Amino acid sequence: MTTQVIVLNGGSSSGKSAIVRCLKYVLPQPWISFGVDDLIDRLPAAMMGSPSGLTFGPRGEVIVGEEFLQVQHAWMVGIAAMARAGARIVLDEVFLGGAASQERTREYLADLEVLWVGVRCAPDVAAGREIARGDRVIGMAVSQAEIVHEGVRYDVEVDTSLTESLGCARVIMSHVV
Repeated sequence: MTTQVIVLNGGSSSGKSAIVRCLKYVLPQPWISFGVDDLIDRLPAAMMGSPSGLTFGPRGEVIVGEEFLQVQHAWMVGIAAMARAGARIVLDEVFLGGAASQERTREYLADLEVLWVGVRCAPDVAAGREIARGDRVIGMAVSQAEIVHEGVRYDVEVDTSLTESLGCARVIMSHVV
């Protein structure tokens, strides 16, 4: 069966977005990319900092409220519908709940051929990237570096602290059928 969706999971500043850009360059067919940052960028301002929306703790923790979960549900239903309609999708995710988050995503993508990719990055490297970016809550990269991978099963893993984005994309591409 042909790969329909590539799900990249990794913590903040792990290099997922750079890998996505490279994947869209090296993959022979057109792929559409979506990420959790896209969803967050499109949220109404009132949901940011709201207990029912999305808030950030003092050490970069992400606290997800019920209203955010409802919007995220609609987002994932839409992404899955596009894949079922024939679009090839690359999904840039952060599984804050580790295996439980993967299971929820797996349910949305049921009956689709998915390539599960773990994007790892040493916490100190991700923390340096976080500072350089200037648009992240400090501490988020370190707090997410390991927890997002807990109990998650992957088809392939890459480590951006050891390999450049293009090299990671080529490794991933070799697993796309």
